[in-house]
Amino acid sequence: MAGGLVLAGLVAHGAWTARRNAPRQASPEQPPREPTLGESALSGFDTDSAPVLGDAPPLGIPGMDKQPPLDALLDAVAPIVLETVVSGDAALLVMPTTRRAGSKPFFVEGLNQVTHEWEPPALGQRYEAFQAGVQLANRTGPLNEIEYSEFVVKAQTFADAVNGTAQFPEMLDEVARARELDQFASEHDAQLSFTLQAHAVAWSPGYVQQNAAHMGFVVGAMPGRMVLPASSVGLPPVLTLSFDPQAALAEDPAQAAVRELTLALDVAQVARSERAFVRMREAARDLAKAMDGVVTDDKGQPLAWDDMDVIGYELETLYDTLDARDLASGSVLARRLFS
Repeated sequence: MAGGLVLAGLVAHGAWTARRNAPRQASPEQPPREPTLGESALSGFDTDSAPVLGDAPPLGIPGMDKQPPLDALLDAVAPIVLETVVSGDAALLVMPTTRRAGSKPFFVEGLNQVTHEWEPPALGQRYEAFQAGVQLANRTGPLNEIEYSEFVVKAQTFADAVNGTAQFPEMLDEVARARELDQFASEHDAQLSFTLQAHAVAWSPGYVQQNAAHMGFVVGAMPGRMVLPASSVGLPPVLTLSFDPQAALAEDPAQAAVRELTLALDVAQVARSERAFVRMREAARDLAKAMDGVVTDDKGQPLAWDDMDVIGYELETLYDTLDARDLASGSVLARRLFS
């Protein structure tokens, strides 16, 4: 009998230990997903299409930018003078098959004969001039001589096809401008992240999603990713929250253990008016409190709230610098440059 009692005690202790160490589980409710177009942020449960940084948004949707017009601040632009008006249908037939020159976006725009505005060529429209452009810099670096040469070949081929004459800026001047712009971007590219670590008991993916959903996050397109949507549909998310995608893809997610989360902010992609860093601090604090976690930097050192005050002050200076350069955080130009 004594042996039986000891065995029963061991079994009970083992069960209690396993239960104590099991990942925290969500209560029975479904986390919201990124809404489809036309849905509210909390009503869309049948899609997980989150905006991806750097992707061009679709056309004709409220709150979204169509392909932005070429801008001398960010692009090398080659005007194309036409011998006669060209239809959008004809222009689309001879557009380059790829819209990049090396690692840089390549654009063609037409001057609409009716609206007298520059726009991407469209069916049923007529154009009295075109211009081609290539972006001077992005996060892959500055435009180089090889990429500029590829741009010239693509633009000249298009110009020939529409019976136009292209006028190209001097390559060395544009490459120099690209390097200067890239230098500025490198010095002012802020991507911040906090790490939230489980204090004692790990979390299940469902537990993470449920607690984050209470703070406005929705399930994103990639496993282990949630986003805090921007105030306008189609813009990059204000914040992203990510954890091990293998845990999200586990055969039994309830048993998958998540021990840390990454809360991230891509400063240049988000408008200043979104108060992104303030919301980032609040999300980190509230998640840590709700989930029994500790907020650290990317090296695992606990973050003091005073340290965050310093970061917030430095961000305000960064916002002012970007504004002064006509690259306001969250603007079309800033999102293109910092992508």
